[in-house]
Amino acid sequence: MQNKRNILFTEAINEALVMSMKKNKNILLVGLGVDDPKGIFGTTTGIKKIFKKERVFDFPTSENAMTGIAIGSSLVGMRPVITHQRVEFSLLAMEQIINQAAKWFFMSAGKKSVPIVIRLIIGRGWGQGPQHSQSLESIFAHIPGLKIVCPSSPFSAKGLLISSIEDNNPIIFFEHRWLHVMKGFVSKKNYKLPIGKASILKKGKHITIISSSYMIVESLRSAKILKNYSISVEVLDLQSLRPLDVSTIIKSVKKTKKVLIVDNGMMSYGISSEIIAKIYENLEHKEIKNIIVKRVGLLDSPIPSSNELAKHHYPDYITICKVIGKLFNKNLKELNKFEMKKSSDQPNSNFMGPF
Repeated sequence: MQNKRNILFTEAINEALVMSMKKNKNILLVGLGVDDPKGIFGTTTGIKKIFKKERVFDFPTSENAMTGIAIGSSLVGMRPVITHQRVEFSLLAMEQIINQAAKWFFMSAGKKSVPIVIRLIIGRGWGQGPQHSQSLESIFAHIPGLKIVCPSSPFSAKGLLISSIEDNNPIIFFEHRWLHVMKGFVSKKNYKLPIGKASILKKGKHITIISSSYMIVESLRSAKILKNYSISVEVLDLQSLRPLDVSTIIKSVKKTKKVLIVDNGMMSYGISSEIIAKIYENLEHKEIKNIIVKRVGLLDSPIPSSNELAKHHYPDYITICKVIGKLFNKNLKELNKFEMKKSSDQPNSNFMGPF
């Protein structure tokens, strides 16, 4: 563990931003709250003191204008990082993201690229319900020209964010708010992780769980529990949704023959649907008949604000265990003894929520 510290996901994001901005003076950090004392849940705390208001600044509540200005600055040599405290805020800038950022390289015949990173925070929290708790990765992953990155740990957050900032393409960087309080070992060094490469976090032989972002945490918990029932689980962290590392997925699927895709968002028309399509498109006909594919995800409805309803809306490690147990025709006796105390709908104890 030499040169590694056990730090928060938010600290890893902060460190990646500071390292990148020290390395390249053309990097800008903009967005509502980036210079606030709380620094977007701690991810941008203290950065303005280092780089001053010329490179770190707040913006009026005008997401479309902010994104357009950032795109324009990227075309003249700047490398802006935009941060939205909710993924839903970025919906006000979709024309700029989809019709400008994603298409400029194509429309200029490769002469101009848009090196911009848009950090979007997803997931439930503080009872914010239908309009502020969504995981909308599939909307952005549908668009050619965008790269979609989803870290699941402090280690991957730092490495993937540094890679995203240095990439010459527009990157949508999703951060699940429940990951912000997670700790993990992270190198002090400036390191990069490849965009478009999945990671096998745990090797197994009986079934492959494919997921990303916060649901990797739930998947690893389930894998640990299922070991008690003699089920060996392989956990594959996608890390990037576009480009998708199909070769690593297929290699794992061919090994275990059974697959559970755990979606951060709703299953209908989503990321899990695309992965299932890729699996069957890349297998030989004789292989398909031996493969079993299942998936779990959010309920196909708007997200409720009530905690009593919301706790039934999201799958967790127990949900995953039950699905896999049924797949193997195993009665997972005393599964309830592995249940942890249900956490409140408050991912960060330093913030009580807006309501």
